[in-house]
Amino acid sequence: MTSTTTSTHDARWAKPALLALLALTAVLYVWDLGSSGWANSFYSAAVQAGASDWKAFFFGSSDASNAITVDKTPAALWPMALTARVFGVNSWSILVPQALMGVATVGTLYATVRRGFGAGAGLLAGAALALTPVAALMFRFNNPDALLVLLLTVAAYALVRAQENARTGWLVLAGSCVGFAFLAKMLQAFLVVPVFALVYLAVAPTPVRRRIWQLLLAGAAMVVSAGWWVAVVALVPAGSRPYIGGSQHNSVMELALGYNGLGRLNGDETGGLGNLNQDAGWLRMFGDTIGGQISWLLPAALILLAAGLWITRRAPRPDPARAAFALWGGWLLVTALIFSFMQGIFHEYYTVALAPAVAALVGMGAALLWQRRRTTAATAVLTGTLAVTAVWSYVLLGRTQDWHPWLGPVVLLGGLVAAGLLLATVWLPRVVVAGAAVLAMVTAFAGPAAYAVDTVTTPKRGAIVTAGPSTGGGPGGGPGGPRGGFPGGRPPGMQTGFAPRQDGDGFGGGAGQARGQRPGGLGGARGGGMGGGPGGLLNATTPSAELTALLKADAGSYTWVAAAVRSNNAAGYQLATGEPVMAVGGFNGTDPAPTLARFQQYVREKKIHYFIGGGTGWGLGGGMGRSSGGSDAAQQISTWVTANFTPRTVGGVTIYDLTSSG
Repeated sequence: MTSTTTSTHDARWAKPALLALLALTAVLYVWDLGSSGWANSFYSAAVQAGASDWKAFFFGSSDASNAITVDKTPAALWPMALTARVFGVNSWSILVPQALMGVATVGTLYATVRRGFGAGAGLLAGAALALTPVAALMFRFNNPDALLVLLLTVAAYALVRAQENARTGWLVLAGSCVGFAFLAKMLQAFLVVPVFALVYLAVAPTPVRRRIWQLLLAGAAMVVSAGWWVAVVALVPAGSRPYIGGSQHNSVMELALGYNGLGRLNGDETGGLGNLNQDAGWLRMFGDTIGGQISWLLPAALILLAAGLWITRRAPRPDPARAAFALWGGWLLVTALIFSFMQGIFHEYYTVALAPAVAALVGMGAALLWQRRRTTAATAVLTGTLAVTAVWSYVLLGRTQDWHPWLGPVVLLGGLVAAGLLLATVWLPRVVVAGAAVLAMVTAFAGPAAYAVDTVTTPKRGAIVTAGPSTGGGPGGGPGGPRGGFPGGRPPGMQTGFAPRQDGDGFGGGAGQARGQRPGGLGGARGGGMGGGPGGLLNATTPSAELTALLKADAGSYTWVAAAVRSNNAAGYQLATGEPVMAVGGFNGTDPAPTLARFQQYVREKKIHYFIGGGTGWGLGGGMGRSSGGSDAAQQISTWVTANFTPRTVGGVTIYDLTSSG
């Protein structure tokens, strides 16, 4: 006997409740988006380029003259570039598509959970996802994670539909979505593939031979969906397209398998930052910083996963409820374990990929136990889960003791009271039980909701951002470092000689800094450090009006109005001027693009007007690029420019006019 059936008829309140959930999610994710400015200027500059040049759009170039691409495949840039073409390049046109993806993800998760567990479970799952702090962060930010999570959630929905009736079309759709997700964030999209394939192979209601060829078709769809763009790039001559940023040999496959692939797992990232994550291990997801991003309902999800699998253990092989728990539980466990133990670069916001699985398990598990609440075992697990959630929320809220210190005790008390009432549901009147259920949901969601609200009311800017108030922890939760940053406050090779900017264009913006976030960029203050005021490795600068006007003057006579080492340095000037600025060396300054010989050729041909000084400390002067196997072409270019051209200071920034010899 199937433990639960697909819902075909909902109560009258279901549709209005869903519309309310989606509307509130939209308000939460769109609220004051403009305060984040360019958000991640690295991607905003690429959006600007794609909005003005179709070649830059297709390849994901950092500038409209197509010197180099961003260090990701470009699918996540395409929706933003399209809206920027229609509405102009601004903060809203860049960030609203991310917010809409968040609303769509919540709606898709609702539809997926509802099919097997009813509208109530779907609403609970949708609300849990919407209020997850890291989701509120990344669905308001222009990193690739929003599109990645949406596509993987749609793929899960398609897989659930395929499992119900063994429909080949739905399975092929699931494979296609995962494949296209590769074009958003490369190999991270494939973390769910083993889980999806094994679940379908094990439980689809059709003979095993048909299951196998269906999976082969879905795999082929995934390869085509992921590989068509890669194939086009491989077929286009290198001289007719931009350099593939993040690679050392101008190769998408190298980028996917190395810098953005195996290098993230083992720490061997050629041209990357090296292994800065010493917190890898079983407890990484619960650390000082990461815990507040994703782990509020993580203990509950694990408990409810175990309970759901136990309850459905005797169900027939194709049981959709057990399949759903296996699907979302496998997604959660595989992804969380890889995130926990990866030795390469890991940022807290990556954990948004766990949010749909955590939310789905909470919605499904709570609904399944609520249906069985009159049994002692189900009641005990339900109340125990609530108590654990309340205690863990209290612990997480205690990590920000100067931020609403009353909230933790209230959540703890409310959760324990609700758990006690639910434990006595057999003897209590129905109205009291309903009140206890409402109190349980309020206390379970209070902590993450508070963090989510803090996230949307705090400007977020830079390459590394975190949700919620500062905990004072270092990367991944280690003590002593700035929120979401590096131990000691600066990347290796940049601990000295760099004064932080005070312009508020930093990690989380001014409001976050008031609670202990570090101020702006790492790359030097205006007028100080490395001969000028470029942005840091992780943040773009805001050039003065004088410098902006100088760069824009006679811009049509040049392919690039300027060149600057590292993408974020270039991005600030490009966004300010609206003109192409060459990002020498790519994101880290360690890509061999352009080579010194090619740069000298550009200069002879009068294609570059100015070179913006500074910005070579990361990986070049500091030696990080050499130690990680990256190219020193950017350092060679900088040395050649300073030796052959006369410096000039404009708006506190050192520049070199490449159209006249020194």
